[in-house]
Amino acid sequence: MLLCHIASLPLVRFVPPLAAFPKTFSSPVFSSPISRSALRWGWHLNRRPSERRSSRRPDRQIGGSRSHSMESKTEARDPAAESPVAVADGGKGVRLKLEEFNWDHSFVRELPGDPRSDTIPRQVLHACYSKVSPSAEVESPELVAWSESVAELLDLDPKEFEQPDFPLIFSGAVPLKGGLPYAQCYGGHQFGVWAGQLGDGRAITLGELLNSRGERWELQLKGAGKTPYSRFADGLAVLRSSIREFLCSEAMIGLGIPTTRALSLVTTGKFVSRDMFYDGNPKDEPGAIVCRVAQSFLRFGSYQIHAARGKEDLDLVRTLADYTIRHHFPHIEKMSKSDDLSFEVGVKGSLIVDLTSNKYAAWSVEVAEHTASLIASWQGVGFTHGVLNTDNMSVLGLTIDYGPFGFLDAFDPSYTPNTTDLPGRRYCFANQPDIGLWNIAQFTATLSAAQLISKEEANYAMERYGDKFMDEYQSIMTRKLGLSKYNKQLISTLLNNMAVDKVDYTNFFRLLSNIKADASTPKNELLVPLKAALLDIGQERKEAWTTWVQTYIEELVASGTPDDERKAAMNSVNPKYILRNYLCQSAIDAAEQGDYGEVRRLLKLMEHPYDDQPGMEKYARLPPAWAYRPGVCMLSCSS
Repeated sequence: MLLCHIASLPLVRFVPPLAAFPKTFSSPVFSSPISRSALRWGWHLNRRPSERRSSRRPDRQIGGSRSHSMESKTEARDPAAESPVAVADGGKGVRLKLEEFNWDHSFVRELPGDPRSDTIPRQVLHACYSKVSPSAEVESPELVAWSESVAELLDLDPKEFEQPDFPLIFSGAVPLKGGLPYAQCYGGHQFGVWAGQLGDGRAITLGELLNSRGERWELQLKGAGKTPYSRFADGLAVLRSSIREFLCSEAMIGLGIPTTRALSLVTTGKFVSRDMFYDGNPKDEPGAIVCRVAQSFLRFGSYQIHAARGKEDLDLVRTLADYTIRHHFPHIEKMSKSDDLSFEVGVKGSLIVDLTSNKYAAWSVEVAEHTASLIASWQGVGFTHGVLNTDNMSVLGLTIDYGPFGFLDAFDPSYTPNTTDLPGRRYCFANQPDIGLWNIAQFTATLSAAQLISKEEANYAMERYGDKFMDEYQSIMTRKLGLSKYNKQLISTLLNNMAVDKVDYTNFFRLLSNIKADASTPKNELLVPLKAALLDIGQERKEAWTTWVQTYIEELVASGTPDDERKAAMNSVNPKYILRNYLCQSAIDAAEQGDYGEVRRLLKLMEHPYDDQPGMEKYARLPPAWAYRPGVCMLSCSS
């Protein structure tokens, strides 16, 4: 059981249609039975992590920290030394011009590619990518917004944003010197159904570079034109969706959540036809292109597509896995028997999984753990991705592909920001932990099909997902409440109360830090610190909340933590500002009229979401009535 403390919540129930998942595994917190015989697979997800059996419990997470070393162990050269312009600038680090990037196109160099270079939609077989150049029509492109913190990751001089050719380069109209553009081939399960080949239908990677710290970064233009994977689409993107992706990429990093990044956002000067509601009423919208940045854009579906094509392409799964481990998980190749990472699994520990004897098993466990940590962090801030298909799951544990996402306003576990998801709410907030596990099951099934891991190793990776999620989520919720230890009943009752009274998720937790650890507080004053969040509740509900606050104060008193110290700690994990959909829409409305000021203000605001930021209080307000209209609170996948 993933989240066992909210079993009483009245939530949606979701049952995936595929047989690749066991029969009776469920998340009682999110009431989502999505399995088929936990006993058959020997899972023990309802055990506390301390009860897991192992020949030796490692004192570290498999693979170490979440911060991967992005340099292959075969790359002994010093990237900074090779660059003719790797010069320190006043102690601020290396500052490069665009033409001075230190390119290293390992993906294209080391993996098989499509022999064709045209963009005719087709099945691309026996290949991981197709070489293709940006082709979006551009007319007087304009720079809307940019991220100086992403520029710093790339060693890019911020002055480059001021260059007149910058919008031309990052709209794809002018080639980036040294780049080697391509579109990636991948498949995926969409809404639980295998969709076959998908691929980068409108995203074109410009290439990979190595910065002065040896970190590998890919630059990718989203909305840059057709590729062989575009199918029936035009390969373009509109300003509306591009603003959302740009802002949320940077907002998530501000919240401390792993994510792809966004370097720049430019308009193309052309219009793009979009039927936003799929109702037969398309309209012309301004075109735009985001430059996304990540260590890698590899997804679960990058491996699935080759396994799905049968024996002839199964070797590609191994080739791609080797590439991924070599460049993005190099520590795994350095593990030895001395690490003694062996674990008993199955009924009564009948089987042993030794992660040091199979690098693919160790890798699958690390992918599972990173995914679990990522989704736990989403739940902590109330983020709903909206389209958790396997082609939207990063093997690096990054939030990727910002479509119809949404942050919770009123706490509603069944909330989905995606109109396409409404019939079954498969990807609603409540289901995300279980969907993460379902997706890991598809990923490990792919590795098993390629004979890279055994059934027992696949099962262990999924068990680790459950354990890691529980550890991370319980830790997050404990810190959000300022508690000294996890209290299942207290947190369960709180979330149930929030769901019943539709309490604003973000504002409530921010206000909660104002409660004092004073058991003598008069009963009629207990709810005063929460008054701004507990709106329009009757006497019966006030009694329920009063009872909860009394219990909460007892916990605070028992912990002995000073009020000021606890408040500071709680405010460091409970953001004051989140990228609510209505804030995005306000910026979009202004930008479509040529005013980019609000986009830039939101970008600045979301850099420090945990700070009070005097003068910006209006951005923490509850959504206005207009925020609940279609196209604001919920969107389709169309963009």
